[in-house]
Amino acid sequence: MNYETQLVGDPAVVIGDDESRRGRKRLLIGGGIAVILVAVAAWISMRGGPAAAPSATAQVPVVTVVSPGQSTVARTVSATGSLAARVDMPVGVIGEGGMVTRVLVQPGDWVRAGQVLATVERSVQTEQIRSLAAQLEVQRANAKLAQAQLDRAKALVGRGFISAADIDQRTATRDQAEAQVRVAAAQLAEQQARTGRLDIRAPAAGLVLTRTVEPGQIVQAGGGGVLFRMAKDGEMEMQAQVAEADLATLRANNGATITPIGSKAQFAGRVWQVSPVVDPQTRQGIARIAVPYNPAIRPGGFASAMITSGSGSAPLLPESAVQNDAKGSYVYIVNAKNQVERRDVTVGQVSDAGVAVTGGITGTEKIVTSAGAFLAPGQKVKPELMKAG
Repeated sequence: MNYETQLVGDPAVVIGDDESRRGRKRLLIGGGIAVILVAVAAWISMRGGPAAAPSATAQVPVVTVVSPGQSTVARTVSATGSLAARVDMPVGVIGEGGMVTRVLVQPGDWVRAGQVLATVERSVQTEQIRSLAAQLEVQRANAKLAQAQLDRAKALVGRGFISAADIDQRTATRDQAEAQVRVAAAQLAEQQARTGRLDIRAPAAGLVLTRTVEPGQIVQAGGGGVLFRMAKDGEMEMQAQVAEADLATLRANNGATITPIGSKAQFAGRVWQVSPVVDPQTRQGIARIAVPYNPAIRPGGFASAMITSGSGSAPLLPESAVQNDAKGSYVYIVNAKNQVERRDVTVGQVSDAGVAVTGGITGTEKIVTSAGAFLAPGQKVKPELMKAG
């Protein structure tokens, strides 16, 4: 029989293999039980001990609520559309046309009514004016001579040298000569007017928007196209596309705020015309909003508008009270049982004063002002009323 020799206290004590194995087994079992007991003790400690029983009711969160009542708020209509000159004036050739010799303005220039924008070559017309002016002088000389002959004849008629018939003849000659003077003067004035129309002039005071002509270009009356475009007095407008239902609420002189796309600047405007027709395809009409001149208002650009169409009564809530999800806008209200309920709402004008709610609530409810994202329908809460402000 094999023995394992081990010194424990007395060197003479010898422990066999079987007894050694049993000792180690008991040691392992005891250690495992101890570990389990420690784990159980720790779990009980974290749970508050065996004497700590769960509370009868969970902790109820306190939420701030408001009963906003009804406030006077502006009714507004949102729209988008393009910017344009309020009175867009195309400028072209009204004379005979010809080769452009000078262009005197650039886009962005302000011009007065009648100011020359460009000139057309006029050498032939200038010579025609000189010819007609000379013919006028000839006719004036003839009229002067006819008048002198008539005056001499009248001096001799009393002495019997000139008959009454001769006086009549000389009077007719004088009248004819004076008529020829008037004809020549009219022809000269006509040619001068024609020549003057070779100058391309501004039809009214305003802002030059575009220029499509250069020196050396040949232009023709009626076929030269638009050489310049102007905005009369620099006045601009937004042609807002408005839904059919909203169009019925708009009137001339309604105020509006215009925001050009890509800009944070806002400009005050006023509706000056509401379209009497609606596009049958888009079911939209145009509200034309007049805007004073500003370099940021560029015709052809795009803008959004907020048009004030009147005022009415509606609950006014803080922005934090209104939540949004895939179903739309909603608020949480606290019912008589102090439970949270979801209420879908329709949102109107948003301003510094708050969010106007045009549908879904009456304003008498207790509406959660904040922390709505952490609540759930049916949850028990403790409401704390706050005055609407």
